[in-house]
Amino acid sequence: MNVNTSASHAAAASSGGSFRDHLRRCLGGPWPEGGDLKPRVAKTEQKDGYRLEWVDYEVEPDDRVPAIVIVPDGVTDASPAPAVAIWHQHNGEWHLGKSEPAGLAGNPMHHTGVALAKLGYVVICPDALCFEERQDPRGKLKGGNFERFEFLRLTVGGTCMAWKNILDMRRTIDYLATRAEVNADRLGCYGHSMGSTHTWLVGPWEPRLKALVGNCCLPTYAAIERTEILHCFPNFIPGIHAHGDTPDIAALIAPRALHLNLGETDGGSPIDEARAGCERIAEAYRAAGASENFTYFIEPDTGHVLTDTMWKHVQATFDKHLRA
Repeated sequence: MNVNTSASHAAAASSGGSFRDHLRRCLGGPWPEGGDLKPRVAKTEQKDGYRLEWVDYEVEPDDRVPAIVIVPDGVTDASPAPAVAIWHQHNGEWHLGKSEPAGLAGNPMHHTGVALAKLGYVVICPDALCFEERQDPRGKLKGGNFERFEFLRLTVGGTCMAWKNILDMRRTIDYLATRAEVNADRLGCYGHSMGSTHTWLVGPWEPRLKALVGNCCLPTYAAIERTEILHCFPNFIPGIHAHGDTPDIAALIAPRALHLNLGETDGGSPIDEARAGCERIAEAYRAAGASENFTYFIEPDTGHVLTDTMWKHVQATFDKHLRA
Protein backbone atom coordinates (compact mmCIF):
# COMPACT_ATOMS: atom_id res chain seq x y z
CA MET A 1 0.00 0.00 0.00
CA ASN A 2 1.52 3.31 -1.05
CA VAL A 3 0.51 6.01 1.42
CA ASN A 4 0.42 9.59 0.20
CA THR A 5 2.05 11.52 3.03
CA SER A 6 0.90 14.90 1.74
CA ALA A 7 -2.68 13.65 1.68
CA SER A 8 -2.38 12.42 5.26
CA HIS A 9 -1.16 15.86 6.36
CA ALA A 10 -4.05 17.53 4.57
CA ALA A 11 -6.43 15.20 6.38
CA ALA A 12 -4.75 16.04 9.67
CA ALA A 13 -5.07 19.76 9.07
CA SER A 14 -8.78 19.52 8.32
CA SER A 15 -9.79 16.99 10.97
CA GLY A 16 -10.17 19.46 13.83
CA GLY A 17 -8.18 19.67 17.04
CA SER A 18 -4.42 19.79 17.39
CA PHE A 19 -2.18 16.92 16.42
CA ARG A 20 -1.09 16.66 20.05
CA ASP A 21 -4.72 16.13 21.09
CA HIS A 22 -5.25 13.48 18.41
CA LEU A 23 -2.02 11.76 19.41
CA ARG A 24 -2.92 11.64 23.10
CA ARG A 25 -6.34 10.20 22.27
CA CYS A 26 -4.91 7.57 19.90
CA LEU A 27 -2.29 6.55 22.44
CA GLY A 28 -5.04 5.93 24.98
CA GLY A 29 -5.58 9.16 26.85
CA PRO A 30 -3.84 10.86 29.76
CA TRP A 31 -1.35 9.06 31.97
CA PRO A 32 -1.75 8.75 35.74
CA GLU A 33 0.25 11.47 37.47
CA GLY A 34 2.63 11.09 40.38
CA GLY A 35 2.21 8.58 43.15
CA ASP A 36 4.70 7.02 45.51
CA LEU A 37 7.57 5.44 43.58
CA LYS A 38 8.42 3.20 46.55
CA PRO A 39 12.04 2.97 45.38
CA ARG A 40 14.30 0.15 46.49
CA VAL A 41 18.03 -0.51 46.09
CA ALA A 42 18.84 -4.20 45.70
CA LYS A 43 22.63 -4.01 45.55
CA THR A 44 25.58 -1.84 44.56
CA GLU A 45 28.89 -2.62 42.92
CA GLN A 46 31.94 -0.42 42.54
CA LYS A 47 33.60 -0.41 39.12
CA ASP A 48 36.61 1.43 37.75
CA GLY A 49 35.47 5.06 37.81
CA TYR A 50 31.79 4.54 38.57
CA ARG A 51 29.28 2.75 40.80
CA LEU A 52 26.41 0.51 39.68
CA GLU A 53 23.15 0.43 41.65
CA TRP A 54 20.42 -2.11 40.94
CA VAL A 55 17.15 -0.37 41.79
CA ASP A 56 13.44 -0.73 41.16
CA TYR A 57 10.47 1.62 41.53
CA GLU A 58 6.71 1.44 41.13
CA VAL A 59 5.19 2.80 37.92
CA GLU A 60 1.67 1.46 38.48
CA PRO A 61 0.16 -0.56 41.32
CA ASP A 62 1.86 -3.98 41.38
CA ASP A 63 4.13 -3.03 38.47
CA ARG A 64 7.74 -2.20 39.25
CA VAL A 65 10.51 -1.28 36.83
CA PRO A 66 13.98 -2.72 37.47
CA ALA A 67 16.83 -0.43 36.44
CA ILE A 68 20.56 0.06 36.83
CA VAL A 69 21.83 3.48 37.88
CA ILE A 70 25.42 4.38 37.02
CA VAL A 71 27.02 7.06 39.21
CA PRO A 72 30.46 8.42 38.25
CA ASP A 73 33.08 8.65 40.97
CA GLY A 74 33.15 12.13 42.46
CA VAL A 75 29.46 12.81 41.81
CA THR A 76 27.73 13.26 45.16
CA ASP A 77 24.82 15.03 46.83
CA ALA A 78 27.15 18.01 47.31
CA SER A 79 28.43 17.84 43.72
CA PRO A 80 25.50 16.78 41.50
CA ALA A 81 25.76 16.08 37.78
CA PRO A 82 23.53 16.12 34.70
CA ALA A 83 21.77 12.83 34.06
CA VAL A 84 20.75 10.77 31.04
CA ALA A 85 18.13 8.02 30.79
CA ILE A 86 18.97 5.32 28.27
CA TRP A 87 16.17 3.39 26.58
CA HIS A 88 17.61 0.08 25.37
CA GLN A 89 17.23 -1.48 21.94
CA HIS A 90 14.95 -4.35 20.85
CA ASN A 91 16.90 -6.49 18.37
CA GLY A 92 14.73 -9.52 19.18
CA GLU A 93 16.79 -9.98 22.35
CA TRP A 94 14.12 -10.11 25.03
CA HIS A 95 16.62 -11.52 27.54
CA LEU A 96 18.52 -8.22 27.32
CA GLY A 97 17.40 -4.82 28.55
CA LYS A 98 19.12 -2.61 31.08
CA SER A 99 22.22 -4.83 31.26
CA GLU A 100 23.41 -3.93 27.75
CA PRO A 101 23.76 -0.13 28.13
CA ALA A 102 25.05 -0.73 31.67
CA GLY A 103 27.98 -2.61 30.13
CA LEU A 104 27.20 -5.99 31.65
CA ALA A 105 26.03 -7.95 28.59
CA GLY A 106 25.31 -7.73 24.88
CA ASN A 107 27.16 -5.80 22.22
CA PRO A 108 29.97 -3.50 23.44
CA MET A 109 28.82 -1.02 20.75
CA HIS A 110 25.79 -0.39 22.94
CA HIS A 111 27.51 -0.08 26.34
CA THR A 112 26.50 3.55 26.11
CA GLY A 113 25.51 4.02 29.75
CA VAL A 114 29.03 3.25 30.89
CA ALA A 115 30.44 5.52 28.17
CA LEU A 116 28.28 8.43 29.36
CA ALA A 117 29.12 7.79 33.01
CA LYS A 118 32.81 8.00 32.14
CA LEU A 119 32.02 11.43 30.68
CA GLY A 120 30.56 12.51 34.02
CA TYR A 121 26.83 11.89 33.59
CA VAL A 122 24.64 9.99 36.02
CA VAL A 123 22.85 7.37 33.93
CA ILE A 124 19.74 5.25 34.44
CA CYS A 125 19.08 2.15 32.34
CA PRO A 126 15.59 0.67 32.90
CA ASP A 127 14.05 -2.51 31.50
CA ALA A 128 11.25 -1.92 29.01
CA LEU A 129 8.12 -4.05 29.35
CA CYS A 130 8.74 -7.59 28.00
CA PHE A 131 12.55 -7.39 28.34
CA GLU A 132 15.08 -8.89 30.76
CA GLU A 133 13.40 -8.90 34.22
CA ARG A 134 10.03 -7.85 32.76
CA GLN A 135 9.30 -10.98 30.74
CA ASP A 136 6.22 -13.12 31.42
CA PRO A 137 6.11 -13.51 35.24
CA ARG A 138 4.18 -16.76 34.83
CA GLY A 139 6.81 -18.13 32.47
CA LYS A 140 4.25 -19.31 29.93
CA LEU A 141 4.87 -16.97 26.98
CA LYS A 142 8.44 -16.67 25.77
CA GLY A 143 10.16 -13.77 24.03
CA GLY A 144 8.15 -12.24 21.25
CA ASN A 145 5.00 -14.13 22.19
CA PHE A 146 4.77 -12.26 25.49
CA GLU A 147 5.44 -8.94 23.75
CA ARG A 148 2.67 -9.68 21.24
CA PHE A 149 0.32 -10.65 24.08
CA GLU A 150 1.02 -7.43 25.99
CA PHE A 151 0.50 -5.28 22.89
CA LEU A 152 -2.85 -6.94 22.21
CA ARG A 153 -3.88 -6.83 25.87
CA LEU A 154 -3.14 -3.12 26.11
CA THR A 155 -4.85 -2.35 22.80
CA VAL A 156 -8.03 -4.18 23.79
CA GLY A 157 -7.91 -2.28 27.09
CA GLY A 158 -7.96 1.05 25.26
CA THR A 159 -4.30 2.07 25.30
CA CYS A 160 -1.33 0.56 23.41
CA MET A 161 2.30 -0.46 23.97
CA ALA A 162 3.49 3.08 23.22
CA TRP A 163 1.18 4.48 25.94
CA LYS A 164 2.59 2.02 28.47
CA ASN A 165 6.19 2.70 27.43
CA ILE A 166 5.63 6.44 27.81
CA LEU A 167 4.14 5.96 31.27
CA ASP A 168 7.12 3.85 32.38
CA MET A 169 9.61 6.37 30.95
CA ARG A 170 7.90 9.33 32.64
CA ARG A 171 8.03 7.47 35.95
CA THR A 172 11.70 6.74 35.31
CA ILE A 173 12.30 10.47 34.97
CA ASP A 174 10.30 10.98 38.18
CA TYR A 175 12.72 8.64 39.91
CA LEU A 176 15.83 10.11 38.31
CA ALA A 177 14.81 13.61 39.41
CA THR A 178 14.57 12.47 43.05
CA ARG A 179 18.20 11.38 43.24
CA ALA A 180 20.25 13.82 45.27
CA GLU A 181 23.36 13.45 43.10
CA VAL A 182 21.38 14.43 39.97
CA ASN A 183 20.96 17.98 38.73
CA ALA A 184 17.24 17.70 37.96
CA ASP A 185 17.36 20.79 35.72
CA ARG A 186 19.75 19.04 33.32
CA LEU A 187 18.14 15.78 32.23
CA GLY A 188 18.39 14.08 28.86
CA CYS A 189 17.70 10.75 27.20
CA TYR A 190 19.24 8.56 24.52
CA GLY A 191 18.15 5.43 22.71
CA HIS A 192 19.22 3.20 19.84
CA SER A 193 16.69 1.45 17.58
CA MET A 194 13.57 0.82 19.71
CA GLY A 195 15.24 3.14 22.21
CA SER A 196 15.20 5.86 19.56
CA THR A 197 11.49 5.27 19.04
CA HIS A 198 11.06 5.56 22.80
CA THR A 199 12.99 8.85 22.72
CA TRP A 200 10.67 10.60 20.27
CA LEU A 201 7.61 8.97 21.85
CA VAL A 202 8.29 10.25 25.36
CA GLY A 203 9.72 13.62 24.32
CA PRO A 204 6.42 15.45 23.71
CA TRP A 205 5.10 14.38 27.13
CA GLU A 206 8.18 14.88 29.31
CA PRO A 207 9.27 18.55 29.42
CA ARG A 208 11.96 17.84 32.01
CA LEU A 209 14.03 16.25 29.24
CA LYS A 210 16.15 19.12 27.93
CA ALA A 211 18.17 17.15 25.36
CA LEU A 212 17.01 14.04 23.49
CA VAL A 213 19.03 11.87 21.10
CA GLY A 214 17.75 9.02 18.94
CA ASN A 215 20.02 6.69 17.00
CA CYS A 216 18.81 4.75 13.95
CA CYS A 217 15.04 4.75 14.17
CA LEU A 218 12.63 7.10 12.43
CA PRO A 219 10.41 4.66 10.50
CA THR A 220 7.56 6.62 8.97
CA TYR A 221 4.24 4.88 8.45
CA ALA A 222 4.54 5.66 4.76
CA ALA A 223 7.86 3.76 4.65
CA ILE A 224 6.60 0.93 6.86
CA GLU A 225 3.69 0.29 4.51
CA ARG A 226 5.71 0.81 1.32
CA THR A 227 8.40 -1.68 2.33
CA GLU A 228 6.28 -3.94 4.60
CA ILE A 229 8.38 -3.59 7.75
CA LEU A 230 7.43 -5.71 10.74
CA HIS A 231 8.59 -3.19 13.30
CA CYS A 232 8.46 -3.37 17.09
CA PHE A 233 5.12 -2.64 18.69
CA PRO A 234 5.78 0.85 20.16
CA ASN A 235 5.85 2.20 16.60
CA PHE A 236 2.19 1.34 16.09
CA ILE A 237 -0.32 3.79 17.58
CA PRO A 238 -3.92 2.89 16.71
CA GLY A 239 -5.57 5.45 14.46
CA ILE A 240 -2.74 7.99 14.38
CA HIS A 241 -2.03 7.84 10.64
CA ALA A 242 -5.31 9.62 9.94
CA HIS A 243 -3.73 12.65 11.63
CA GLY A 244 0.01 12.49 10.92
CA ASP A 245 3.15 10.41 10.84
CA THR A 246 6.03 9.63 13.18
CA PRO A 247 8.02 12.82 12.32
CA ASP A 248 5.00 14.83 13.48
CA ILE A 249 5.33 13.13 16.87
CA ALA A 250 9.03 14.00 17.10
CA ALA A 251 8.26 17.58 16.03
CA LEU A 252 6.20 18.06 19.20
CA ILE A 253 9.48 18.05 21.17
CA ALA A 254 10.25 21.54 19.83
CA PRO A 255 11.72 23.83 21.06
CA ARG A 256 13.79 21.50 23.29
CA ALA A 257 16.99 20.01 21.87
CA LEU A 258 16.63 16.93 19.64
CA HIS A 259 19.28 15.16 17.57
CA LEU A 260 18.68 12.15 15.32
CA ASN A 261 21.30 9.86 13.78
CA LEU A 262 20.38 7.72 10.78
CA GLY A 263 22.20 5.17 8.64
CA GLU A 264 21.74 5.67 4.91
CA THR A 265 21.26 1.94 4.24
CA ASP A 266 19.28 1.10 7.40
CA GLY A 267 16.28 -0.93 6.20
CA GLY A 268 14.43 -0.22 9.43
CA SER A 269 14.21 3.48 8.57
CA PRO A 270 14.05 3.77 4.78
CA ILE A 271 16.12 6.81 4.12
CA ASP A 272 14.02 8.73 1.57
CA GLU A 273 11.05 8.96 3.94
CA ALA A 274 13.29 9.43 6.98
CA ARG A 275 15.16 12.31 5.33
CA ALA A 276 11.89 13.99 4.39
CA GLY A 277 10.68 13.40 7.94
CA CYS A 278 13.73 15.15 9.36
CA GLU A 279 13.00 18.13 7.15
CA ARG A 280 9.44 18.25 8.54
CA ILE A 281 10.82 18.22 12.07
CA ALA A 282 13.22 21.01 11.11
CA GLU A 283 10.26 23.05 9.82
CA ALA A 284 8.54 22.69 13.21
CA TYR A 285 11.67 23.89 15.00
CA ARG A 286 11.94 26.88 12.67
CA ALA A 287 8.31 27.73 13.39
CA ALA A 288 9.08 27.53 17.12
CA GLY A 289 12.02 29.91 16.72
CA ALA A 290 14.45 27.17 17.76
CA SER A 291 16.12 26.06 14.52
CA GLU A 292 19.43 25.52 16.29
CA ASN A 293 17.91 22.98 18.66
CA PHE A 294 17.17 20.32 16.03
CA THR A 295 19.98 18.55 14.22
CA TYR A 296 20.30 15.30 12.34
CA PHE A 297 23.09 13.28 10.77
CA ILE A 298 22.80 10.67 8.03
CA GLU A 299 25.92 8.50 7.73
CA PRO A 300 26.54 7.29 4.14
CA ASP A 301 26.82 3.56 3.41
CA THR A 302 25.86 2.73 6.99
CA GLY A 303 23.16 0.47 8.38
CA HIS A 304 21.56 -0.09 11.78
CA VAL A 305 24.56 0.62 14.01
CA LEU A 306 26.12 3.17 16.32
CA THR A 307 29.29 4.38 14.64
CA ASP A 308 32.07 6.48 16.15
CA THR A 309 30.83 9.50 14.20
CA MET A 310 27.26 8.99 15.37
CA TRP A 311 28.52 8.73 18.95
CA LYS A 312 30.39 12.02 18.59
CA HIS A 313 27.06 13.65 17.71
CA VAL A 314 25.49 12.10 20.82
CA GLN A 315 28.26 13.49 23.04
CA ALA A 316 28.16 16.89 21.39
CA THR A 317 24.41 17.22 21.88
CA PHE A 318 24.57 16.42 25.58
CA ASP A 319 27.66 18.56 26.11
CA LYS A 320 25.94 21.55 24.49
CA HIS A 321 22.55 21.28 26.12
CA LEU A 322 23.18 19.61 29.49
CA ARG A 323 26.50 21.13 30.49
CA ALA A 324 26.41 24.67 29.09
